[in-house]
Amino acid sequence: MTEKKPFYITTPIYYPSGKLHIGNSYTTIACDVMARYKRMQDFDVFYLTGSDEHGQKIENKAAELGITPQQYVDDMAADMKKTWELLEITNDKFIRTTDPAHEKAVADIFERFLAQGDIYLDEYVGWYSVSDEEFFTETQLAEVYRDADGNVIGGKAPSGHEVELVKEESYFFKMSKYADRLLAYYEAHPDFIQPESRKNEMINNFIKPGLEDLAVSRTTFSWGVKVPSNPKHVIYVWIDALANYITALGYGSEDTELFDKYWPADVHMVGKEIVRFHTIYWPIMLMALELPLPKKIFGHGWLLMKDGKMSKSKGNVVYPDMLVEHFGLDALRYYLMREVSFGSDGVFTPEDFVSRVNYDLANDLGNLLNRTVAMINKYCGGNVPTYQGDVTAFDASLKALSEEVVTNYQKEMDNMQFSTALSEVWRLISRANKYIDETEPWKLVKDETKQADLNSVMVHLAESLRVAATLLQPFLTHAPKEIFTQLGVTGDVAGSFEMVQFGSFPVGIEVVAKGTPIFPRLDLEEEVAYIKEQMSGKTATDQDEAEEDENMWNPENTELISAKDKEIKYEDFDKVELKVAEVIDCRKVEGADKLLKFRLDAGDKDHRQILSGVAEWYPNPEELIGKKVVIVANLKPRKMRGEISQGMILSAEKDGKLQVIEAPLEAENGSEVA
Repeated sequence: MTEKKPFYITTPIYYPSGKLHIGNSYTTIACDVMARYKRMQDFDVFYLTGSDEHGQKIENKAAELGITPQQYVDDMAADMKKTWELLEITNDKFIRTTDPAHEKAVADIFERFLAQGDIYLDEYVGWYSVSDEEFFTETQLAEVYRDADGNVIGGKAPSGHEVELVKEESYFFKMSKYADRLLAYYEAHPDFIQPESRKNEMINNFIKPGLEDLAVSRTTFSWGVKVPSNPKHVIYVWIDALANYITALGYGSEDTELFDKYWPADVHMVGKEIVRFHTIYWPIMLMALELPLPKKIFGHGWLLMKDGKMSKSKGNVVYPDMLVEHFGLDALRYYLMREVSFGSDGVFTPEDFVSRVNYDLANDLGNLLNRTVAMINKYCGGNVPTYQGDVTAFDASLKALSEEVVTNYQKEMDNMQFSTALSEVWRLISRANKYIDETEPWKLVKDETKQADLNSVMVHLAESLRVAATLLQPFLTHAPKEIFTQLGVTGDVAGSFEMVQFGSFPVGIEVVAKGTPIFPRLDLEEEVAYIKEQMSGKTATDQDEAEEDENMWNPENTELISAKDKEIKYEDFDKVELKVAEVIDCRKVEGADKLLKFRLDAGDKDHRQILSGVAEWYPNPEELIGKKVVIVANLKPRKMRGEISQGMILSAEKDGKLQVIEAPLEAENGSEVA
């Protein structure tokens, strides 16, 4: 028996300073998707997450609540575990930095660094943010406060948190000693940091200007791991927290079986705000320990709200338990992985969330299952016919697309491009829905000579659903099982990667007598209002009244500002035809740095093509696929770089920033914008 290949994946360990929101869930679900995918490929997966429980902020919060720091982190860790259970996260271990084995290993690591001359004692003077657990130079501050004489007296960190001047004795790690070696490693391992833009940022912003030595101990608080040889010092958070990736596997203990098996990690997945610590400080620490470096560090973007990062003070925080309890777990997991191009920032809106559930899950997937099960019952007595290969004129193209989707899906999953992988699955789902319209089984059943055609249509639909459900298993934890149940398939046929080709459906399978919708359609207005109410803590009526009070205005007194010199009449504007178009494909134009080539469904007899000079603002053009945009539909076609452009895509631009204008997902392709 061949031994399974190990695969080790980690989330960052989360700081227990408050209730986890969907931004934290985004990272953890992404890792869970990857872990489930690798298990489907028969890897021996070890998936780690946990909590970062030391530091001044924890000490302060516990004091405010009148409890010990240990009591505080115990409660917070329990809440974290409940959240991950709710989201059905399949982590193999939950590490806490207050675990005795971890604390001992961290203390030993520090003493080793000290003994081999990587750490020295000095005095630190600089600006410190308690909330960020991070030191900043004056030039790194986003905002600087000065007194009347111009002296710096405070400021704000890039996160927006206040900083304070700290002067204390501290141990420093000689980061500069390893800078050249780290750069050489980057060059020898071009895929080490993903996306590549993160690597360029690290090199240009931190390493090339001169890598500063890092303060690695504090004396102004006591909640942390003490330096054994100088216990007035507490080991600073980044050595403590980063070491979790190896101590969780038993590094520094008597039992190193897991460490020997799984290290180095295949993927550290982190938010972009902590990429520097994971791609500079952590590799250098590992070099000092003479340990292999992780194979890949993926710094994903943030999940934002329309008004920026989630914040209780803004009233825009979305918690996963609210969405799961009201809409179901699959809806949340699908939205988070589908809506955001992994690596880029994404924006959560209640409208997009509900629309994704309605159009992707209820309309496309759910309706395909409902129609298929109903037709097999009605036309075939409830039994899935035997696969006979290509019978109708449309069978071969559906099968070929399925094979293409499986190949592309695996490529995108291996690159952790989860949104694109899901869009591939939806290509198959959409094609299967179209296949029903092409083959018209309701007509075939009326012609006795077309029985073979009818049977082929039914089994091709069942196969399409089975393949789609198999590919969806890393993402959705309930719907694939329900699809298999309604189709009547079990065992390896239900969910094995080795059985994703057409023709694997068992002979004599009987579908359920009556299928039930796996994703009931939602009332858009009602559900959007519900989410907004939960976010703000106010009822919809309260919100409306508050907005009405704040917006007393007289439009006739408003000074209108226009960038154009001349007003136009309504008759002039009416000549422009604006339409909603869905982006079917989007890619760069070869030989043109500024142009993207859009393939669009604008309700025409076939897809149209538009070239747009927005490549600078969309370095990952595939993130636009599936979006709906507004186009000028009656603009005279013209050639650009040898390619036809049949219209114009509208965008908004100000202060050097540009964004393509998106239409609501529920708007019909080709509908007129009036």
